Amino acid sequence: MVVLKGIPSIISPDLLYALAKMGHGDELVLADANFPTSSSCRCGPAEIRADGLRIPELLGAILKLFPLDTCVPCPAAVMDVVDSDKQKGVKVHVWDVYQELLHQAGSDKPLEKLERFAFYERAKKAFAVVATGETSLYANLIIKKGVIGAEDSC
Repeated sequence: MVVLKGIPSIISPDLLYALAKMGHGDELVLADANFPTSSSCRCGPAEIRADGLRIPELLGAILKLFPLDTCVPCPAAVMDVVDSDKQKGVKVHVWDVYQELLHQAGSDKPLEKLERFAFYERAKKAFAVVATGETSLYANLIIKKGVIGAEDSC
């Protein structure tokens, strides 16, 4: 638990440290419970555990501290639904929640949808991957850090 003023208690010290170390353009993955976090982090990003936490609550807390990148068309990306699930008509309602949280944080840009294996490859290049307890399907999310205090610094 973080015991500082203004820091949401849902943000662990390890996550707070990672957020503070990230620079403009660095990416953070919020991974659902099915994501291969440990293997993705074996030779790359830091692994941060947030077991038991849901991504929407964690994202809301992170966005209080984390500026989104305004220099890119999409500062947030999700893993797209695979073709077989598209054919079944699978809907991902958590994406609407993400979009609303991003809107509340000042971003009206759309979520980028990445093919499953493209998402995995991008995640391996992220600054850190946060392993959550999220059980919604296709809940994985990547957010790109922007600049504090400079809305037009692209």
